[in-house]
Amino acid sequence: MVIKTVNLETVCGITSKLPENTKPEFAFAGKSNVGKSTLINALMNRKAYARTSATPGKTQTINYYNINDEFYLVDLPGYGYATAGVKVKQKWGKMIENYLHTSKMLQAVFLLVDIRHEPSNNDVMMFDWVLAAGFTPYIIATKSDKIKRSQIAKQTAMIRKTIKEKSTVSHDVSFEVIPFSGLNKAGREDLYNLLDSFLASEEDVL
Repeated sequence: MVIKTVNLETVCGITSKLPENTKPEFAFAGKSNVGKSTLINALMNRKAYARTSATPGKTQTINYYNINDEFYLVDLPGYGYATAGVKVKQKWGKMIENYLHTSKMLQAVFLLVDIRHEPSNNDVMMFDWVLAAGFTPYIIATKSDKIKRSQIAKQTAMIRKTIKEKSTVSHDVSFEVIPFSGLNKAGREDLYNLLDSFLASEEDVL
């Protein structure tokens, strides 16, 4: 995949109507500080196009990045920030659920978790929301450079086991866990290949 153009085309707030796009969308979800902006910047091959909020957990928008005028990377609001009020968390949840259930062009959802830690209850809840919307999320285990290479397989297995045990929707669903590093870009080619496969399938349908 060659990234030629990137454009932050649409920013939707809590009261905004979601755009009716005609190009494929790929959504990215994850708790605050999990490295979502870093991942999206890496995929767009830009250093700081997707910006991290000065106050973590305050971003309350859905951002649509038009890539090559061919597809969208959709940055969903970060969740799980400890100091966010209950009402704010409820609004984030409604925004995300509304997007998952109403976007007509959504092709896949990528759920980011920190490879160093067990998925949180919020992570598992997001996993269940994505399943309920009819998708099986791809799990991206971020910050793989923070652990030894020999530990990566063990940690990805732990993430898969934890999600399956805590999920209230399905314990039998099969899903990928892809290690990723924002530092050395490990895992980026795997994600590019996934995006390419979805886009090729979309072209076959057309």
